[in-house]
Amino acid sequence: MSTILAIDTATEACSVALLYCNEITYDFKISARDHTKQILPMIDNLLKQSDCSLSQVDAVAFGAGPGSFTGVRIGIGVAQGLALGIDKPMIGVSTLMTLAQGVYRTKQITNVIPAIDARMNEVYLGQYQYIDDHWKAIIPECVIAPEKVIDKVQDIRNDSYSAGTGWQTYPDMLKNIHTSDILLPHAQDLIVIANKKWQKNEWVSVENAEPTYLRNEVTWQKLPGR
Repeated sequence: MSTILAIDTATEACSVALLYCNEITYDFKISARDHTKQILPMIDNLLKQSDCSLSQVDAVAFGAGPGSFTGVRIGIGVAQGLALGIDKPMIGVSTLMTLAQGVYRTKQITNVIPAIDARMNEVYLGQYQYIDDHWKAIIPECVIAPEKVIDKVQDIRNDSYSAGTGWQTYPDMLKNIHTSDILLPHAQDLIVIANKKWQKNEWVSVENAEPTYLRNEVTWQKLPGR
């Protein structure tokens, strides 16, 4: 049985999960601006609660993004530090796929369109279908203007569900879609995907772990009079 530690700070949610002895334990907090203060104590408490030492962990999974630039960097930085300290590999998991897994966990829905508010009048978007016990990306992760989503999304079915904060900010992106309660990624969902990737040897070394930003450049505009 594998032991996996999962960390996600890619959004305003700060969450950790541990797969140990075939059981998942987790902690989740809304922590918009103090991820760095919260995440390490959360990890420490979770390990103690499960009577598991960090040295017993086989791999460290992390929310790879897309999401907040700062949040994604914090998550991968903490994960790299822990993985390096115990000389173990890492498993990156899409924030959007994690949201889809959350909808599957709560509603057993297999067709999910996650969208995260990306600011600057854009959203991070994906479309996933659960086929043969894994998620297939119908639309790969992208950053897109809300008004273009209707042209991007394929196969809007009666059982299509939303996930993520993008639908709160831009509720009219699609008309024929059901609304889920999953707005933020949760490490207990991330770790399910990470475990399947681990079983398929889809992991990377610490030095090869990479975030997903989607935006290569951010244009900063000077405020008038500054």
